[in-house]
Amino acid sequence: MPIKIPVASSLKGTTVALPESRQLDVLAALFERRGSTVIRIPLVTILDSPDRQAVESWLSEFIADPPDYLIILTGEGIRRLAGFARRAGCLEGFTQVLSVTIKVCRGPKPGRALKELGLDPDLQGKQPTTAGIIATLDALQLRDARVGVQLYGEDPNVQLIDYLTARQAGISTVAPYVYAAESDTQRVTQLIGQLLAGEIDLIAFTSKPQFGRLLSVARTAGQEPELLRGLAQTLVAAVGPVVAAQLAGQGVRVDITPRGSYFMKPMVREIERYLARES
Repeated sequence: MPIKIPVASSLKGTTVALPESRQLDVLAALFERRGSTVIRIPLVTILDSPDRQAVESWLSEFIADPPDYLIILTGEGIRRLAGFARRAGCLEGFTQVLSVTIKVCRGPKPGRALKELGLDPDLQGKQPTTAGIIATLDALQLRDARVGVQLYGEDPNVQLIDYLTARQAGISTVAPYVYAAESDTQRVTQLIGQLLAGEIDLIAFTSKPQFGRLLSVARTAGQEPELLRGLAQTLVAAVGPVVAAQLAGQGVRVDITPRGSYFMKPMVREIERYLARES
């Protein structure tokens, strides 16, 4: 059944910049069906970790001597681990051990990835943030427990690791994927110019690395003040509280964040509601 879009969407006639990479076509279609002009500028791409040996070693240890808990921070992470396991010929063993390990998911996306393997999360973060995971872990007996942590890209998540260390847990981390630059620097600096010139009505961020790359290019080009001025005069949407906190931490005002469900469709609906109220 085709998706029905209100004829008079408040997004009609807007120009929207999308730094999304992995699901760019899906997100762009959500805006275009509502009458927006979309500027596609994928800022990052996701790749398997180049350290194949480290990931496969972690998988071997996980299968041979499973931890008491596995903290899964991203759906991308569990999919990449499954990919490494498949190529190493140990997917069945990995899935079997995973099924009997207590799986603590940061949010609904890791849960969806587990379902692709025929599994379900055992515990969920009270919020889809590191703080939410920690709040869930507070109720568990972690002293001398063995805890595996699937990291978010290459981010060492110092807050979570320090917490687990303070709780006297044994920790084993794995980083099955990395973020890499996608759009060339010239295209990114062009985006900064468009923001500053007021040619973009809204920019929607769906992951932390997107803004990180944008800020890095701006600093290298000596355009950080221009970037911040451009964002200050543009509506800024964030897919969830983690991305919103990153933007706010750099002094960027976040106008729109969905409530309770941190996915692309809820974000687009919240943008529609925001624009309808402001019109």
